[in-house]
Amino acid sequence: MQRCQALVAHSMTLIAYYAIEVAVMLRRAEGDRALAQSIRRAIDLVRRSAEHPLSLTEAADVLGVHKSTALRILQTLESARFVRRTGAGTYVLGSGVIELSELALGSMDLRQFAAAHLRALQRQTSHTVHLAQLTGDEIIYIDKVDSPAFDAVKLPSRVGRAVSIYASAVGKTILAYLPQDERDRLLSPVVFERFTDTTFADPESLATELARIREQGWATDNGEHDAYVMCVAAPVRDSRGQVIAAASMTAIEVIASLDQLKSALPLLLRTADQISSELGYTPPSPASTDGSVDDDRLTNTTS
Repeated sequence: MQRCQALVAHSMTLIAYYAIEVAVMLRRAEGDRALAQSIRRAIDLVRRSAEHPLSLTEAADVLGVHKSTALRILQTLESARFVRRTGAGTYVLGSGVIELSELALGSMDLRQFAAAHLRALQRQTSHTVHLAQLTGDEIIYIDKVDSPAFDAVKLPSRVGRAVSIYASAVGKTILAYLPQDERDRLLSPVVFERFTDTTFADPESLATELARIREQGWATDNGEHDAYVMCVAAPVRDSRGQVIAAASMTAIEVIASLDQLKSALPLLLRTADQISSELGYTPPSPASTDGSVDDDRLTNTTS
């Protein structure tokens, strides 16, 4: 049911032309009410059908019309498969909405949504910026904005290249927020290797690190794969609140230390939040009125 509710949120714009048809019916029945309000009510009707079976009486109450008008509207939505009539005579969410929502979700280009925000972050910080996404069983770089400071020494990261799932800030960020069974599945074939002195090279120490990341809301890479590479990363969430990617800032140690990177953490967290917002994510609690990032994510910056 929760997934259906999330899918409905993605589908509202896709059913606009049906909502307009419904709005015309409402306008005839209700006289001079605003078209925008009529569309809103039609959308509310679809939402209600996703939450619980909807009776004709409740539908009429939601729409503010007589039952006969509500029935005609429900029949219009039913013909488009946006609602479905059950054997009990109630109405529930139809497969048409779910199909359209799946298409919308599948066609979303995370890189496209994130591009402007990543480039703004690079201009603000002068550090190399990455975006990595869980794709199948791998975490892949899907975008990279190079820093001009790295003209002489190029970072090994490349768009399309897999990143270490346990020895990278982006990898650990995504791992930290996965359900335990999914995390275990991804790690089951991993042969832990100690690349440097700071690598979390066994399941126990990695589990402790992932718990800390989840608690503070961001991750670091203190030269865990390449000793000279420092990185901080933050989670990117989709409309359901699930972490599907991570944005990061990276520097070689002679350019910026890990502490220097962490000094720009508020900008990184804000960027990750902006990308998440583009994907339809709404935080559970209101953002602070002054536009600052959540202070709780910045209380521990000594790791």
